[in-house]
Amino acid sequence: QVQLAESGGGLVQAGDSLRLSCAASGRISSIATVAWFRQAPGKEREFVGSIRAIGSSTYYADSVKGRFTISRDDAVNTVYLQMNNLKPDDTAVYYCAVKLTVRSEYNYWGQGTQVTVSS
Repeated sequence: QVQLAESGGGLVQAGDSLRLSCAASGRISSIATVAWFRQAPGKEREFVGSIRAIGSSTYYADSVKGRFTISRDDAVNTVYLQMNNLKPDDTAVYYCAVKLTVRSEYNYWGQGTQVTVSS
């Protein structure tokens, strides 16, 4: 089992920055990939980006590439999503999720944190 807890959401203005955190506990050594997803009202959940446990390779959706950065701090078992130059379209509930093998589904999810960007 892996437990995830997101934090750092809030209300910001367009152009501002925000950093989300995803703290993991439990079978941390089994995690292969940590990802961020988001879901806006009335829309399907979408992939934002991910980071692999081995090698720390990162991948991003085109919509956030160049503005968002995923990083990790193994000392505190936390993955971060640094969001710069935020836009109103970035408004959503942001979730972190993990999978235990590279090819598996995302098995564990956090409760989400709300990000609202005003114009």
